[in-house]
Amino acid sequence: MTQRPIVLVTGASRNIGIGSSIAKELAQSGWDVALTYWQPYDVSMPWGSNPKEVQLLRNKVESFGVRSTAIEVDLSLVDSAEQIFNAIERDLGTVSALVMSHCHSVDSDILSTSVESFDLHFAINARATWLLVREFGKRFQGEFGTGRIVAITSDHTAGNLPYGASKGAMDRIVLASAQEFRALGIAANVINPGATDTGWMSTDLKTEMQSRTLLNRVGMPQDCANLVKFLCSKEGGWINGQLLYSNGGFQ
Repeated sequence: MTQRPIVLVTGASRNIGIGSSIAKELAQSGWDVALTYWQPYDVSMPWGSNPKEVQLLRNKVESFGVRSTAIEVDLSLVDSAEQIFNAIERDLGTVSALVMSHCHSVDSDILSTSVESFDLHFAINARATWLLVREFGKRFQGEFGTGRIVAITSDHTAGNLPYGASKGAMDRIVLASAQEFRALGIAANVINPGATDTGWMSTDLKTEMQSRTLLNRVGMPQDCANLVKFLCSKEGGWINGQLLYSNGGFQ
């Protein structure tokens, strides 16, 4: 077995996505990388899905001299977390860091949200997070202080109710793990990267977001990946139980 640490990055199916940027950044830092993705979700979104992108991402990850594996999985299913960890342990070994960048996001407000949509958002954004965190805690075998949990959140709620509400639940689950996994020495944090350009912004929206950011530009996936890399490093281990805003001073 390799001595390299192993990271699980969920929601890494698009080359310009946050998950893909995180995977490449950690691979370059010497992590073996396990990816999860679910193409039917991308197919249903305006940006669509390119089935070749996952393999291209794996090729890029492995170009840094590390190993990778990819698991296509529907996180709305209760047994998905167990399946994911079983596959990673078979292909790579025991996971040292869990980075959750997956999400389900379909815009709707208080009046227009259906019960089915509300439940699906919570199944993927909140319940799957809990199950992944639980599985990680049950299986973690690393030295005290080396474990990491990082989740990517959002505070967008109005007009995007089920997404924002389920992300809020996700925050609490991850922050709870910082205390409940204290005996394991696992540091757990949440990152709010603000509005990040992953291909969904129109030209007008980019201009608006840029004007509301103190650094006069929109957030990019690499910005989030840089912080995740630090949190997963030895130097970042002292940061624990925090919800971190890394949004360029968005107002």
